[in-house]
Amino acid sequence: MTPRPVTPLTILAAQLQDIIEMVSKDDVSSEVSRKLNEVWQLAANLDPYLEKSTTQESPALAALAQKTASEAWDDRFSEGVTVRHLEQEMLSGHVEGQTLKMFVHMIQAKKILEIGMFTGYSALAMAEALPEDGYLVACEVDPHAAEIGKAVFAQSPAGGKIRVELGSALDTLQKLASSGECFDFVFIDADKQEYVAYFQTLLDSNLLAPRGYICVDNTLYQGQVYLPDKRTPNGEAIAHFNSVVFADQRVEQVLLPLRDGLTLIRKL
Repeated sequence: MTPRPVTPLTILAAQLQDIIEMVSKDDVSSEVSRKLNEVWQLAANLDPYLEKSTTQESPALAALAQKTASEAWDDRFSEGVTVRHLEQEMLSGHVEGQTLKMFVHMIQAKKILEIGMFTGYSALAMAEALPEDGYLVACEVDPHAAEIGKAVFAQSPAGGKIRVELGSALDTLQKLASSGECFDFVFIDADKQEYVAYFQTLLDSNLLAPRGYICVDNTLYQGQVYLPDKRTPNGEAIAHFNSVVFADQRVEQVLLPLRDGLTLIRKL
């Protein structure tokens, strides 16, 4: 199944393609048609070029992406197999996975926390960059999604570095903080309504190492953060999260236009 457009760039490309089809039926100048096609080509071909130019994913990551794409998520939800509505577009994917892997290499992280694992693509990508004595704790609320990931982890040399914690992420964070855990790198990709709570919990506890980094996914949220008249509740939540991070004097951050937005936050 072809993923639906869920990032600002893929939405833009799809809209431009629709416009080109519409104007092809009308009497518009060849110059307008040509320019529209050029703009569409710029938008539609960027992601494929990024994929082509980025180091290829490992066989285990490729298998996990294929398994996630082939899963009948709508059926699993209607059957009560999953506890929430899931979809293949929730997978971080090749370029973002390699970006996270590069971040882990760059800061030489040994302990990673992931808030929102889904089927585990990003967890496995980051685990592949960990040293032999490193480990990753992944929080996931959906048992079915977690089982898909764990089955692939078992076939990967890096899979043994991952420990999956099932249940509410906020409850897991409290448990980890109480046990004295401290992480060099934290990746957040879970319930958008709780992003602020995750962020504040990390900073208010000792879960984040003094020189630790937080990486947050979906911080452009389909462009809704800068299109306020088109915001869904999740879009509103992400816009609020971005403003909270911007105003917090304990951190500095940069929002990267990678996929659906990726914010890298450094604890001062």
